[in-house]
Amino acid sequence: MVDDTRLLENPPFQYTNIDIPIPLALSVVVPVFNEEDNVRPLYQKVLEVLSTGPTAYQGSYELIFVDDGSSDHSFDVCAELQRDDARVRVIQFRRNFGKTAALHAGFQLSRGAKIITIDADMQEDPGDMFRLLEQLDQGYDLVSAWRKQRNDPRSKTLPSRIFNAVVSRMTGVQLHDFNCGFKAYTRDVVRHLDLYGEQHRFIPVLVKQRGFRVGEVAVKHQPRRFGKSKFGTKRLGNGYLDFLQVLFLTSYLRQPLRLFGMLGTLLTMLGVLICFYLTVLWFVGDQPIGDRPLLTLGVLLVISGLQFIFTGFIGEMVRHSNYRASDDYVIRRILGNTHDNTNS
Repeated sequence: MVDDTRLLENPPFQYTNIDIPIPLALSVVVPVFNEEDNVRPLYQKVLEVLSTGPTAYQGSYELIFVDDGSSDHSFDVCAELQRDDARVRVIQFRRNFGKTAALHAGFQLSRGAKIITIDADMQEDPGDMFRLLEQLDQGYDLVSAWRKQRNDPRSKTLPSRIFNAVVSRMTGVQLHDFNCGFKAYTRDVVRHLDLYGEQHRFIPVLVKQRGFRVGEVAVKHQPRRFGKSKFGTKRLGNGYLDFLQVLFLTSYLRQPLRLFGMLGTLLTMLGVLICFYLTVLWFVGDQPIGDRPLLTLGVLLVISGLQFIFTGFIGEMVRHSNYRASDDYVIRRILGNTHDNTNS
């Protein structure tokens, strides 16, 4: 086994900071989970691509492998690469924390002005990274790869297409492939990403919500040669819950009363209409209403609606008590000397 204490002199979040001056042109972040047969071929391919690519990146890059608690020898392979190549850096988690945590740790450790993330399964061609980086040079802040012709079984591609269509329609972010791990970021985007849970699927949505430009480039997709896919039915349920979370965070986090107030008002109005209808029946003496299930439904709707409304008020009070104006915007640039208070 390899001694992991020599790989990082300090824990990753103390090793560097994403706000310090950036000494490199490019960081390539690779989340790894049980990909021992793919890590070395990916490393060799990335080096081959970068050695023949634009001169701006030649000799000014790093590769960051984040071992997400692999149970095979993935970490050992990464450690060997780091021992032989100083441009390689390795993070090892104590257990499997998920892809979002791996990306966050890689972003924190990275030193590049631009960041590429790519999965370790070798299904995306690292040679396409320059097409993504070119779009960053055209003014985009995040560029996501689109696996237009996927080489995966239908049991994997069909749920993915439905997922992408629903997310695109509900969030207004016009992408075909949200969950592709092959993406290019500017340093400014990474600085404002605070990922947790399993939000890696919705990074373009979170970035777009903060006012950054999001683009997409179609890339080649290759069949998996080694290892097994990590896709499973459990991820469908998790993806649905994560989607609800991100939809709320991006649409109603700063104005919770708009969501809870709207739902509460609809339920209350429906309950009031039902109760009014039953009251009219009682006044005209048509029939008794005390034992009718409709009365129970009307009262339940009124109570539930009021609960939703007051939940919205409570959310607004919590929001107001923790409000900071700087949370509502991201500054792109400041022109002029902000420390010069003299009049011209």
